[in-house]
Amino acid sequence: MFTHGGELVGRALAAQGVSTLYTLCGGHIAPIYEGCLNNNIRVIDFRHEQAAAHAADAHARLTRNIGVAAVTAGPGVTDAVTAVANAFQARSPLILLGGAAPLSTKGMGALQEMPQTDMFKTFTKASFTITDTAKIPAQMAEAFRTALSGRPGPVFIELPFDVLFNAVDPPEIAPKVEISPIEPETGALDKIAALLRDARKPVIIAGTQVYWDGASAALKNLTEQTAMPVFTNGAGRGTLPMDHPHLFKATRSAALKEADVVVLIGTPLDFRLKYGRDWNPDSKLIQVENDAAELNHNRMAEVALTADARLVLEGISARLGDVRFDDWLSQMQEIEGEKQAKMAQWMALDDSPVNHFRFGAAVNNFVDENTIVIGDGGDIVSATAKVLNITRPGQWLDPGPLGCLGVGAPFAIAAQNLYPDKKVLIVNGDGSFGLNGFEFDTAVRFNLPIVSIVGNDAGWGQIRGPQIQMVGKERAIASSLAPTRYDKIVAAMGGYGEHVDNPAEIEAALARAFASGKPACIDVALDPEGMQKTGASSPYIV
Repeated sequence: MFTHGGELVGRALAAQGVSTLYTLCGGHIAPIYEGCLNNNIRVIDFRHEQAAAHAADAHARLTRNIGVAAVTAGPGVTDAVTAVANAFQARSPLILLGGAAPLSTKGMGALQEMPQTDMFKTFTKASFTITDTAKIPAQMAEAFRTALSGRPGPVFIELPFDVLFNAVDPPEIAPKVEISPIEPETGALDKIAALLRDARKPVIIAGTQVYWDGASAALKNLTEQTAMPVFTNGAGRGTLPMDHPHLFKATRSAALKEADVVVLIGTPLDFRLKYGRDWNPDSKLIQVENDAAELNHNRMAEVALTADARLVLEGISARLGDVRFDDWLSQMQEIEGEKQAKMAQWMALDDSPVNHFRFGAAVNNFVDENTIVIGDGGDIVSATAKVLNITRPGQWLDPGPLGCLGVGAPFAIAAQNLYPDKKVLIVNGDGSFGLNGFEFDTAVRFNLPIVSIVGNDAGWGQIRGPQIQMVGKERAIASSLAPTRYDKIVAAMGGYGEHVDNPAEIEAALARAFASGKPACIDVALDPEGMQKTGASSPYIV
C-alpha cells in the first residue's frame, strides 16, 4: 500500500517520541498534518511562525529530545529564522520543517520559492533538502542524530511540495535516536583532581550542559563532598537548588576575582562571564564542553576536554576523597549574606509604582516546586532572576545568550502542553509582551492556562534607563511605549486579566489568575526609574 511523504514525516516523528508539532498552516506542508493525525501527534497552530518555532525550542529543552516546528515556504520559513538562531545559541535541538516549491518547477519562479537551505547554514548544525520521498525516514533520523549529538542544536529540513505529496512503498522507519555519553579521558580527570587538590579557592560554574547531561545529582554530590562554591548559568539554573547553601547568586564577580581554579562546565566564555577578562589573572581554568570549538576560546585552559558533564563530575568526586574547602565557602557565604541584606531592602519596598526587586520578591513568594517560570524581558527579568529561587532542573527557561525577546508566550504554551498539571508563569516586560503576546489567542484556543505577569514601565527600560543617563530625557528617543493595559488585551481574547498598582496585591492577583483556569495576564505598574534607584541599571553590553 502506497504512502505519501507527509505520512512518512509523521511516522518518523512518532518513532522519535515527538508528541507535538508546532506550526502555522500553509498549503506547502498540508500533508504533514495528515501524517501527524494518523500517528497521534498533537498539532498546535500559532499566529506567527516565529512563535511556533520558539515553542518547538522550548519543547526540546523541556524534554531533552528534539522539538519540531513546521512552517510553509518563503515568508513562513523566513519568519522562523530568529527562533532558529536563538535555538542555535541556546544549544537546543530544534527541528524546523520548511515547505518548498515543487522540485519539478525549481528555479522557475514558483510561489514563495527562495534559497532556503543556504540561508540557514550559518546558524544550524545542518540544513538540507529531502528530494526523494522514500528517503524521508532515513534522512529525518539522521537530522535527529545531528541535532542531539555533541553540542545540541537546530537542523533545517526543506520538504518540497511534490516530495510530501508523492506516494511510495513505505520504507522502514528508523528507531529512536539515542546518544551515548562521551566518556572523559582518565588522564584528564587525574589532572583535574591534582589541580583541585592544590587549590585553595576553587569554584564551579555549571552551565547548560549540566542540565542536558542530567548531571544535577553529580553536581550536588561534588559540592557537598568538597564544599566548593557553585554558580549556575543558562539552563544550568536549578541543577543545584538556588536555596542550597553552596549555591551563590550575588557573588560571582567577587569569587572570580579571587578564585585560583575555575571549573567551567558547558558555559561559553562569553559576555555573561566577561570573556574571562576580570578573573584572577593567575587562576587556572578547567573547561568541560560538548562543543570542542568552545575550548580555549577567549582564555586558555589548563585542562580542556570534550566529555559528558555527569561522568566528569562523578570522576572528580571519586578522585578527591576528603578534600574540602570550608574556609573558602564560608568567605563566599559571608559576602553573599552582605549582598543579600542590601537586596532585601529593595525587595521589601512597598512604594507605588512597584520597584523591580519588590516585583521579583512577590513572584518568588508565589512560585513553588510545581511552577515553571519563563523569563522574557530586560530589566524586569534581570531583577527577578536575582531573587528567584529555582529549585529543580528545567524549572527556569529564558532565551539564552542571543537575548531574543518574545519567547514568553510560545515557551509557556509548549511547557503547559507538556505538563498540564504544572503552573506555567511568564515574567514579562511590557516590551517583550508586544512581540508575541498575540499567542495568548493560541493559548485560549487550546485551553492552555498560562499566566503572564507583566512589569509595565511604558518603555524599553533596559535601553531607556542608560539612554537617559547618557543623553538626557529630551534626547532619549525610540525607547518609550504607551502605558498599555496588557491585562485587557488578554481578557479581550477570552482570558483573565487584572491590573495591580500596589505591590502587596501581586501575590493575591497571581493566585486569582491561576485559579481562573484561563490564560491570564497580570499587568503591574512598574517604576520606570526603579533599576536606576537601586543602582542595578544594566549598561549597554559590548
